[in-house]
Amino acid sequence: MATRSPAPDRPSPTASAAWRAFAQSFVACAVLAGATALIFVAALDPYGLRAAPGRPPGPIMDANQRLSYPQIARGGRFDAAVFGTSTARLLDPDALDAAFGATFANLAVNAATPDEQIRLADLFLAGRPVRVILFGLDTTWCAADPPTRTANAFPDWLYAEAVSWGALRQASLRSVTVAFQAGLARLGLERPRIRRDGYAVFTPSEDRYDPERAHAHIQAGALDPAAHADAPDSAMPALTRLDQLLGRVPADALKLVAFMPVHVVAQGTPGTPAGRREAACKARVAAIGARRGAVVVDFRIRSPITAQDAHYWDALHYRLPIAARIVQDLKDAVARGTSDPAGDFQVLARP
Repeated sequence: MATRSPAPDRPSPTASAAWRAFAQSFVACAVLAGATALIFVAALDPYGLRAAPGRPPGPIMDANQRLSYPQIARGGRFDAAVFGTSTARLLDPDALDAAFGATFANLAVNAATPDEQIRLADLFLAGRPVRVILFGLDTTWCAADPPTRTANAFPDWLYAEAVSWGALRQASLRSVTVAFQAGLARLGLERPRIRRDGYAVFTPSEDRYDPERAHAHIQAGALDPAAHADAPDSAMPALTRLDQLLGRVPADALKLVAFMPVHVVAQGTPGTPAGRREAACKARVAAIGARRGAVVVDFRIRSPITAQDAHYWDALHYRLPIAARIVQDLKDAVARGTSDPAGDFQVLARP
């Protein structure tokens, strides 16, 4: 006769009730913790969703410029801004303020694509009076197929004029951490990572400058003369968008477009494919500038600035004294409307 297997143990009603109570408590605690985190982040507003022309951003604590700079573009009393890549980051807004009688933010972003720069510029232009716009150009603007994004996070929602459900969109462990740091900065217990006008010195301190090391870095960044470059007459779609953007800048604003002064070894040598491409790009930018009433300044030439290793950390990044010199040169270019007698720059177009 077959034997019957013993019935499996069943939890007692008391045990089942205890598990249900535990699960309910766990869910309630998780919801409460999530709601608390949302309220905490919304209150500290680490990414400046409430920033506006009359309301400045809070402490800039996230080192990712693509996350931090939208709040500067939205907020503060700025009526002028710099856009570009790391080759324009060292232009100090304080020096630019004195040179042009405006209130500058430096919104140049390391390795920013043309699309990223335009998105940031459009956010800055929305709903504020503008006196000066400065675009620092690199060769990505001249490419036939420029990249849209880099490996760095670029949250499109942060660049919308009206951020829908922003408190929920910014909810993350990173935003909680940055909000906590912002709270400490408001209490004076921690220093902001970036000034409220976007300026930060990302190069080493000047007292650490090593000429031999700089020379090695400069040579490592030299452009290969045999490197392939797009044909000079091929499309440069980013310049079409630059043309359209300059058309959105108020007509009475000063529009400055400058090819930034990389070391001469990183420039396209005349007669090479890269050199012909750069020349064609400069000619197109000059035509755009003339049509849009912009001053177009070319520092990307062999000059007293770009031919000296002692002026650079590497092939792309100049030192702080050179940044101050560029600001003065820009002021002179606007005032005179002609190329520099000393050879620092050429004026390619002016109103």
